[in-house]
Parts: sequence; C-alpha cells; structure tokens
Amino acid sequence: MHQGLRTLDQLAIGERAVVHRVDCERRVGCRLMEMGLLPGTAIELVRRAPLGDPIKIRLRGYLLSLRKAEAAGVLLAPNGEVEVSPREGDTFRFAQHQALEIETSELPRVMVAGNANAGKTTIFNALTGARAQVGNYPGVTVTRSSRVVRLPDETRVELVDLPGTYSLSTHSPDEQVAVEEVLGRRHAPPDVVVVVVDASALERGLYLVLQIIETGVPVVVALNMIDEADAAGLLVDANKLGSWLGVRVVPTVAPAGTGLDVLQSAISETLRLAQHGEVTWPGFSAPVEQAITEIEQVMYESGVEFATSAAARRSWAVWALLSHDTDHEDGEVLPTAVQQVVERARARARADDVSLDQDVIVARYRWIERVAEDVRDTVREVGRSWTDRIDHVLTDRVYGTAVFAVVMWVLFEALFTWSEPFIAAIEDLTIAVQAGLTAVLPPGTLEDLMVNGVVAGVGNVVVFVPQIAMLFLFIAFLEDLGYLARVAFVIDRLMGRVGLHGKAFVPMLSGFACAIPAVMATRAIESRRDRLITMLTLPMVSCSARLPVFALVTAVIFAGDSRVFGLFSAGAVVLFSMYALSVTATLGAAAVLRRTVLRGPRLPLVLELPPYRMPVWRNVLLVTWRRVRKFLVDAGTIILTMTIILWALLSYPHSGRIAERYDAARADTIATVADADAQAEALFVLDGQEAGERLRYSVAGRLGLAIEPAIEPLGFDWRIGVGILGAFAAREVFVSTLGIVFGIAEADEESPSLRASLQKAVREDGTPLMTPLTGISLMVFFVLACQCMSTIGVVRRESGSWGWPVFMFGYMTVLAYSASLVVYQVGSFLGWGV
Repeated sequence: MHQGLRTLDQLAIGERAVVHRVDCERRVGCRLMEMGLLPGTAIELVRRAPLGDPIKIRLRGYLLSLRKAEAAGVLLAPNGEVEVSPREGDTFRFAQHQALEIETSELPRVMVAGNANAGKTTIFNALTGARAQVGNYPGVTVTRSSRVVRLPDETRVELVDLPGTYSLSTHSPDEQVAVEEVLGRRHAPPDVVVVVVDASALERGLYLVLQIIETGVPVVVALNMIDEADAAGLLVDANKLGSWLGVRVVPTVAPAGTGLDVLQSAISETLRLAQHGEVTWPGFSAPVEQAITEIEQVMYESGVEFATSAAARRSWAVWALLSHDTDHEDGEVLPTAVQQVVERARARARADDVSLDQDVIVARYRWIERVAEDVRDTVREVGRSWTDRIDHVLTDRVYGTAVFAVVMWVLFEALFTWSEPFIAAIEDLTIAVQAGLTAVLPPGTLEDLMVNGVVAGVGNVVVFVPQIAMLFLFIAFLEDLGYLARVAFVIDRLMGRVGLHGKAFVPMLSGFACAIPAVMATRAIESRRDRLITMLTLPMVSCSARLPVFALVTAVIFAGDSRVFGLFSAGAVVLFSMYALSVTATLGAAAVLRRTVLRGPRLPLVLELPPYRMPVWRNVLLVTWRRVRKFLVDAGTIILTMTIILWALLSYPHSGRIAERYDAARADTIATVADADAQAEALFVLDGQEAGERLRYSVAGRLGLAIEPAIEPLGFDWRIGVGILGAFAAREVFVSTLGIVFGIAEADEESPSLRASLQKAVREDGTPLMTPLTGISLMVFFVLACQCMSTIGVVRRESGSWGWPVFMFGYMTVLAYSASLVVYQVGSFLGWGV
C-alpha cells in the first residue's frame, strides 16, 4: 500500500473522496473498474451494513455495495483529486449506417441486452407478451427466453432476452452466455442488439454499449427510465447521444410503455441497414495494442471459427485479455495457443508495472465521460431521494434488522401457511382422480400403474407448485422493488462466516418449507461455486416434509408427560434439537464444501443497489409463471420418472399365493360375519395385512430385509428399513409405508393404531423396537439424509449433470449413517437404550 494513502474502507459515513488506484485482486478490480470505480472517480460512503460489513457507496449516479476486504484495495487520493492525462489518439469513432437492403433466408435474431436493473426484461416482456418460450442456452443451465414477434413493417424476428450483464468480460455463466451470443461463438452474431441503458446511470450503461458497438454488430439503444432521470434533475439528449454513437437512441419508460412503438420502428430500420466501413478503435496503450495484435494473429492462425471478421477477432482478443482465466460452466473458450499468448502478455505487463485491464477500461471510460458531459445536463438540484430515505430505515442496524426479520417471516409464512390450502386442493384432486381411475379401470397391472405410478407421480410434481409459485412470486416482487439486493447487503457478513454468499439466505430460509423451490431460488446467486455449495447443503434444512416423521416418532417415544427441567415437554425439546441440528449441519457442510470439494476463494460481493421502484405486476407474474412452467417441464419429468420407478420397486413382483390366501380369507369373512359394520372393519384389516405382506415380498421389501444387517447398528430393523426406502418418494411417505408394513391401511402420523403398533413392536430377541434412543437415532438420520428423489431431480436440473446430485446423496447418506451410528452406539454404551 502507498504511504499516506487512505483506503475506501476507512472513509466515514457521508464522507466523499476521489479514487487514486484500484489495487484489488485482478478479477475483482476488473469488475469494479467496469462498473465505473476507477482512478479519478468521485465517490461517497453512504452507509455500512447493520453488522458493519459490507459498505455502500455512491458513484456515477448509482449505489454500489462491496465488502470491506475489497474496499481496502481501493486507494484514495490524498488531496481529493486525481489527474488522468488523456493519451494521444484516445478517441472512438464509429462508422455511420448506410441504407443497404439485407437479404437473408433465416429469421433475423434481435438480442435484448443491458445491465441488471436497467429494465431490460420489462422491455422484453412488453415486446413479446406472456407467450415467450423458456429453455436453456446450449450446454449451460442459464435460462433462455425468446419469442418470434412481428415488427411494425411486418418483419418477423426472433427476440431473445440475454442475461443481464455489466460488460462483455466474463465473471459468471450468465455473462459468458451474453458474450457468446453477441460475439457469435455458437452461431452467427445477432442481426441487431437492443441495449437497454438506465438514463440515471448513463456512464455505466454506455460501457456495455461501447463494447457491443466495437464488435461490429448493429445496435439500437433504449435509453430507459428517463422519468427517473428527470426526477433526479437530469436531462439526457437522446439525439446528441445517437450522433456520438452512430446508432439510434430511443428514450423509453418501459413500465408505462412510453417509446416502445418508436423502439420497434428503430429495430426495423436498423435491420434494413448494414454497417459500412471500418470501426476506428480506441487508442489503447502500446502494451495493450501489442497484446491485441499478437492474440489476433494467433486466433487467425488457429482458425478460430467464431472469430472470422476483423471486428470479432479484435473483440475476442480484448475479451481474452480481461476474461480468459475466469471459470466457465462449459470449460475454456479459446484454444490453448491463444491462452498462452495472453499469459505471456500479462507477464510482460507485470514486469513493466502496467495494468492491461486498467488501460483498456480507463480508455473506454474517458471517452464515455466526454460523451456524458456533452449529452447530459443537470437542469435542477434535487434534495434527498426516496431511495436514500427508505435505505436510512431498511439498512439501519436496528430498524433494518427488524424489517428484514419481518420480511423473512412473511416469506416463511407464505411458504408454510398460505400455500397450504392450494397444496391440500391438489392432494384432494389427486385422490379424486385416483378414485375415478380405480372405478373405471379393471383391477390389475394397468390400474396399479395409472393410479399409484402415473397419477401419484404427477401429484408428486404438481404438489410443489404452490410453494414454488409463492417463493418465486415473493422473490420477483422483492427484486423488482429493489429490496432483494438489500437482503444480501444486510445478511452477507453473517452468511460469509461459513463461506456462503449473502444471497444464499433466502434459499436457506425457503428450505424450511420445501427444498424444491429453495434449490430453484439459488439461481439468484451469480457464482456457480456459491450456487452449488448452497444447493448441495439445502436438503439438510429441516423441511415441512420431515414434520410427519418427527411428529410420529415423538408421539411414540414420548407418549407421556415427561418434562425437561420441569418446564419443557421432552417432545418439544427433541423437536427443537432436530431443527437446531439441521441448521448447524447445513452451515457446517457449507463451510466444509467451501474448503474441500468446492475449494476456492470467497467471492467478492460487488452488488448494485438499485433504486426502490414500484414492481410491475405484469413482469412479476410473467417471471413467476415462466419459472413454474420450467420446473414442471424440466424437473417434473425427472420426478415423474423416479416416482414410477419407485412404485415398481414397492409393488413388484406379485405373489399369486398371497393374493389367493387373502381372497379366500375375504370370502370366508363375507360368509361368516353377518354384521355389515363388523364385516367392513374385518375386510379393511385384511386389506392392510395383504398390503403389508405384498410389500415385504416386493423388491423394496426384500431390499429392506437385505439391508437390515447394515442398519441394525443404528437401532433400526427391516421394517424401518423399508420405511426409509419408501421415503425416497417423499419424506412423509415414511409414515404411510410403515403403516403398510404393520398392516394398517391409510395410516398417518396421527393414527392411534400405528402409534400403538410401533409402541408394541419388538425385535426378534423380544426387546422393544422403538426406544427413545432408536427414535432419536431415526430422527437424526432423517435430518441429515437426502430422503427425497424430487430434490435429487431438481438438483440434477439446476446443476446440469447427475454428478452433483449423486455426490450430494452420497455424502449426506454417509453423514446421516455416521451420526445415527454414533448416537445409538454411544447412547447404548451409556445405558440410554431403554
């Protein structure tokens, strides 16, 4: 660190300063500079998070949050000013469009790009409506939304919503997708890119515009949120900005639909034009230009297919300088020879004490600053904004924490309580459909498959929809409101103690209701490593499906009024302990994964804090619907398939002798029992006994018997083993499966007969089966084991491969087995076995 220079983390709240140098880790520094935090930038420290970290600063018309660890690498000018001398030739000029008709047989592709929170998706939704198709980009799990639309001149185009990005450098899988789509790695470059720019944060938005124009792709700029800029006392001259850029610039207010007709016409016009002439590139420093030339030459010699034009090669060369060592979901993008040239250029620059990243980014921003100064005027002074006033409360140490707790409680209540009537309705509908099929289909394999396989499987999928919809509705609302970023800001330090990102808190909390929507909520986390850590530990959060198991076991082993310290019921203490174990194990597993399998540095929190805005309900509902539909199509098919497979394991093979024996017993009951009620009760008992014997004869039953030697040290016998196997359909199925094993039809956790059967159950040596120690061992196993095929299916969907869900199932099973083994064996050694 330079002597006498303060750092950003040392500023007092409300104090202003000017950046002297960004001396962070390379990738972090690159991202900070791309967002406008570079030498010569005026900043103000606005607030610290309730726990002291991260901090919030104001720069270039917007709010940015970063951790103190990263802020310590931002050096401040001693006298408040930094002189940045422009280089000769530091100019940008772009060729104007000429009217040339383009003939193509393919459907033109129009990409919609822009910074996060700039209103990009709002514009896309307004142009496409509710019927956009949702899928994945090839080879990655990043969601792709597109739709074929008709422009005012009757031209049909495919409109594609690119993931939000601040630049064409790569810092996340979403940004890599944006780079590859714009630069045409997988297919031809787009015919037009509509870049959405927040008029209130003009300079930051123009950085992305500049990069895309450099690629040679035709561009239309949607200068969005001009109403907010006006409210802030700013006036941006769209025509003058268009002259600087050489592209159409259309002022818009997306939520109100202002300017969208003009935007569509501008797209039509740009499609009819072809860019003519050569682009005049920025005058980068000599080391940068030398590196770019070397990379371009190697790319040309290597025959890189997706960099055929001069503009594309140069854009890929600049991208390589800034991004090639970033982890990608699909591996390295450029050939080894290109990477080696980049590494040599960086080594050469380090030896000369030159920052290639800074040279590229600063050169662009110096031109952008000149443009902004020319096209933007401050027409009036505006006092304290509504965002500042609201943030004064919502990020305050006391009030902010209280509001945060209330918001999370409402979310928890929505997932647990508000969704319950819809879940119950789906369950009732599933039962009704099963009853209807039973009535119309002849008894046999087809009926069994349709009723207990297909319909039950569809029910297992659809029953998650209310909670998933509630969660995504809530998240989309908070995101549009601007509060979701504040959640990460408030909780990041606490989550960071175990190596999790601040945005992991909402999925973690959601996991108490159901792991399925919680895993899907990890999409809000940019880093693939952080997403994986979060989703691989989420199944240990004690979801609502475990409650029937806990309720049954505590009712069986603590049936009396036993008290702990004379105050608390033993059952309540045990239940609380299970939830405490769940939270501890989840956080502990995250810390271990961060330091072992998914080892890597704790990723920085560089997060824009958008202004508070009234959510656009149409957007909120569209986002929710698309995510729910994607779950039904993708994860739903996996869950349905696994349900049918599990049904087959629990149902086959059939035994003719068992069926004949119970048919004879039923016939004898009908013949000998005259009273109708007594006859119905006897037949009901026989049905339960037959189901139990058929289950024992099935593949799953035989597996339960086969694994008995392995689970016996945990205090379990084959009956509990069969229940554990049945619980893979869903954890609560453990209860009904035990009911079948004990010959009790339609049992649940409240069934007195099932509770009594478990209390009376004995092992082969005559000792009781369900002792308090066995019950606690069983609950510990259910807390830690991944007993849910639906969760496995959705992790497969979100992670993009079977490797991670298999790993998750494996490590959680080993952990659950080991913990239960220790509980039972140590407890038995200490004499707690009765």
